[in-house]
Amino acid sequence: MSGPDAQARVLRIHQWIYVSSRGFLGHRLIGVPTLLLTTIGQRSGGRRTVALVYAKARDGTFIVTASNGGADQRPGWLHNVLANESVDVQIGRRRFSCRAEVISPEHADYPALWAKVNNNTRGRYDRYQQHTQRQFELVKLGRLSKRVAVEN
Repeated sequence: MSGPDAQARVLRIHQWIYVSSRGFLGHRLIGVPTLLLTTIGQRSGGRRTVALVYAKARDGTFIVTASNGGADQRPGWLHNVLANESVDVQIGRRRFSCRAEVISPEHADYPALWAKVNNNTRGRYDRYQQHTQRQFELVKLGRLSKRVAVEN
């Protein structure tokens, strides 16, 4: 199997390994830095976790891309972030709370942040962007506190 279905399967397995190993494995398992983003479901109110590639910005925040693999619709996690900006992030074994800020393509910082995350994935997001008319939003994740929990 190849194409989007195979890619989705690999990403699900990657997320399962990241979560199941409590962060011992997963941060760089697919060759790029990956975090776990946990949001609160807009309709369900339940916790929803997704593994996302990220880049670190100069100000210490983390940038993720709402690409949804180049699909025409936004990823579900973005709808959750738009409804509730309070999220939890795990990088490796470190966990912390963040405030999520959606950066639209019209935002002044968008071009520089886009270049940073796209370069981090060796142009993957440019390739995804070619498959849809939708412009991908970026999400800046800023820590709410310096305190970091480490999974035992």
